[in-house]
Amino acid sequence: MEFFDVVRTRRSVRSFKAEPVPDEVLGKVLEAVRIAPSGSNRQPWRFIVVKNEAVKQKLIPACGDQKWLAEAPVIVVACGQIFDWNRGSYMGEHSVLVDVSIGMTHLILGARNEGLGTCWIGFFDNAEVKKVLGVPEGWNVVGVTPLGYPKAGEKAFTEPGPRKQLSEIVSADKF
Repeated sequence: MEFFDVVRTRRSVRSFKAEPVPDEVLGKVLEAVRIAPSGSNRQPWRFIVVKNEAVKQKLIPACGDQKWLAEAPVIVVACGQIFDWNRGSYMGEHSVLVDVSIGMTHLILGARNEGLGTCWIGFFDNAEVKKVLGVPEGWNVVGVTPLGYPKAGEKAFTEPGPRKQLSEIVSADKF
């Protein structure tokens, strides 16, 4: 698939087929995460792939009771390692959020390229998700996404709705 088609047709999918994601396809999506850039190439992330139905059901209350989440054959939880390292900028400890978000974006775009739907979930209880998945101290959850084939098939991947004009979001030389 051509890159801009991937970007243009990526959508949040909230309804999935029961069809499993083949390991080869999942591997391609996870490879997109592995090669994602991060500050100083720290790769301060761990992506937990959840396929176990009992574990998926435990994640539902930890993710705002969004029951449709467990409809997907896979749930991926992106975690970031908290580190005490600052290159002198204001980002400091927040840089892990940027790094893991880059990895999560690679995952989501890689999934779209493979015909898989995702939906970046930001509404979750960090402590509860960590408890369910055994995430150790020093790590936090950054994002959660279901991963699977949309019930609507390719119809799930539509062009975006209205967006701001470039002139409203891009400036030259100053704000």
